[in-house]
Amino acid sequence: MPTPTYIPMANLTLSSSAASVTFSSISQAYRDLVLVVSGAISSGGESLRLRFNGDTGANYSYVYMAGTGTATESSSSPSNTFIMAFYNDSTSTMMAGSILDYSATNKHKSVLFRGDNASARTMATAGRWANTAAITSIVVFPQSATWTAGSTFSLYGIAA
Repeated sequence: MPTPTYIPMANLTLSSSAASVTFSSISQAYRDLVLVVSGAISSGGESLRLRFNGDTGANYSYVYMAGTGTATESSSSPSNTFIMAFYNDSTSTMMAGSILDYSATNKHKSVLFRGDNASARTMATAGRWANTAAITSIVVFPQSATWTAGSTFSLYGIAA
């Protein structure tokens, strides 16, 4: 039987609301990571954000494109304190993305995220963390709202 490509590393379902979710002590045994989020936030009109290794400096950049079915939008941020992975309202959202070469120590980290919310938009984001450190922790957080109880967060390692 072939070895599975997606290796489960962590899975969390919130039993109560939370301002953020942190994956820490991330194993360095894989080449890439996949993060999957399915949940809602307590208030609408907020971006869902990622931060690595506790870095709150302006070391992140991203570009995104989105569509609502009747309109399109795109934007970029060349110097920020987070990567915006998705823009959400307060209904359920599905967001998944790849963090490429997360364990490499000779390059900046690239992320590709996509998400869908039937009442808000479909969106894709490409981002960069300008740091050569291996990623050992990831924080997933809304702009100022909280994740609602029942939201799920899964992290997978991708075998090389």
